[in-house]
Amino acid sequence: MEDTKKIIDDLLFKDECFQIVGLCMKIHNSLGKGFKEVVYKDAMEIEFKNNNISYEREKPFKISYEGVILPHSFLADFLIYDSIILEIKASSFFHPDNFKQTINYLKASKIQLGILINFGENKLNFKRVVCSY
Repeated sequence: MEDTKKIIDDLLFKDECFQIVGLCMKIHNSLGKGFKEVVYKDAMEIEFKNNNISYEREKPFKISYEGVILPHSFLADFLIYDSIILEIKASSFFHPDNFKQTINYLKASKIQLGILINFGENKLNFKRVVCSY
């Protein structure tokens, strides 16, 4: 039990993650499932503003290959506190590709924590995705 408490205490951005997931739960409780991702993103933006949370929506990140910046970049749904990538989904379940996409975003951006949220299920589903490059 003590080891579990230490792991929880050592979670990366524990308080920030708790706050973000709480706002997502509020949105899911109000809107329910069934909308397109963009609707949930719009609601997230309202919550971030109302709660004075620093964020950038559809934050572009460049991708480097062999020391060359590729002409195409990726857009993270949200970058929060300059430290957390939030990816929004609205499907009936998490697909393994959702995790791969989030890990790739973390590697390319050199950010350690991603939160994958799915508004498309009966109950809000979320996963913390941690990358240490």
